[in-house]
Amino acid sequence: MPALPQTAPENQALFLLLNDALPQTQCTRCGYPDCAAYARAMAQGQAAINQCPPGGQEGIERLAALTGRPVLPLNPEHGTEGPRHVAIIDEAWCIGCTLCIKACPTDAILGANKLMHTVIEPWCTGCELCIPVCPVDCIALENVTDTRTGWAAWSAPAAQTSRARYASRQKRLVREEAVQQARLITEAEHTLADLTAHTKGADKAPEMDRKRTIIEAALAKAKARQTGA
Repeated sequence: MPALPQTAPENQALFLLLNDALPQTQCTRCGYPDCAAYARAMAQGQAAINQCPPGGQEGIERLAALTGRPVLPLNPEHGTEGPRHVAIIDEAWCIGCTLCIKACPTDAILGANKLMHTVIEPWCTGCELCIPVCPVDCIALENVTDTRTGWAAWSAPAAQTSRARYASRQKRLVREEAVQQARLITEAEHTLADLTAHTKGADKAPEMDRKRTIIEAALAKAKARQTGA
């Protein structure tokens, strides 16, 4: 996906308006990792306004009005406008691998390792990101808006809910990463403090030196990630 430029202060207001105008499905079909990244790229003039299939033609018209750019047809390279779908898991075939849970941008899939998963339909944006990661092809899409497409198949409250759930998920992932890094640092420090017990062989010195070098490098990397350096 394209690198994300920083939003200049003079473009911040436009970025906020553009982000508010997007459906917040977080589907990545625009070519960016989330709706905010696409809005930022548009505000910087680095992305066209016709790359969001969930918003459809009405969405393009909204973005055109905000940016002052001409209305364009949806770029078919990013998909086609269609009705809203929700993911449905065939629970009889689900193996509980959790890959779909990890892929869902709004935490709309409930389940645990080796346990049956299920979709919480009101939270599903129809992003389709869960489908390609399923190893047993047990996820299908169900049309829930009949012939209504684009914003006619979506709503501002639905977009706000999806946006809030995505933001909550991102914060959770940051917290979990911090906990994981702290755990790895603690384990590495314990190992480093007692290398003798973790080293086999008659001549331990060379092996201990090798392990010390590896662990110290891993520790430095983990601490750098922990501090955001």
